Amino acid sequence: MSGLTMIDAADAPRAVGPYSQAVVHGGVLYASGQIGLDPATGKLVADDVEAQAQQVTRNLTAVLNEAGVSLSDILKVNIFLTDMGDFPLVNGIYAAWLGEHRPARATVAVAALPLGARIEMDLIAAV
Repeated sequence: MSGLTMIDAADAPRAVGPYSQAVVHGGVLYASGQIGLDPATGKLVADDVEAQAQQVTRNLTAVLNEAGVSLSDILKVNIFLTDMGDFPLVNGIYAAWLGEHRPARATVAVAALPLGARIEMDLIAAV
């Protein structure tokens, strides 16, 4: 597909399947889901949702940075949680990550996530 740019950020975990960390097309970045993997080890940073959520935001920030995009360019975020009881904690981490920026968002409960993760996030951003 013409005009499609694949993003491969060294400071984010490598894709563990047949997908890219993100693609840019038509002035829009589509970031794949990130779980709380440490880019250096490829393993979850911890079992708790707080540490995983913080790592997810670092991973997504690394992908955005690689594409030359800032947090204020985020248009939409999807958050997937294995336990909606974690929502208040994750919501606080999310708010601190984005500061005053308030993109559209959806948060949904899921039965399970890859590698036993407790949270996954993906996003769409303007380029």
